[in-house]
Amino acid sequence: MTDKKEWPLWEVFIRSQHGLAHRHVGSLHAPDAEMAIMNARDVYTRRNEGVSIWVVKASDIAASSPGEKGPLFDPANSKVYRHPTFYEIPEELGHM
Repeated sequence: MTDKKEWPLWEVFIRSQHGLAHRHVGSLHAPDAEMAIMNARDVYTRRNEGVSIWVVKASDIAASSPGEKGPLFDPANSKVYRHPTFYEIPEELGHM
């Protein structure tokens, strides 16, 4: 019996005709990027709604964890330059 190896998982992003950004539409397995694009075209653009396809190996994507939301997105109080009180406004400018 031969040892079967599963094809890598690819994440698929499509840019629609009316959109400027690519949107994640799903995932699929394929042996290489070229086949992943061809399969993505067949699976995710049946009605000619796409103008561009991106495929990215899922194993190459680095992502934050939802558990890291606080430290990653909360404002940093130690960075005073982010607060308007750090800047002195000249009196000539008046009220801003």
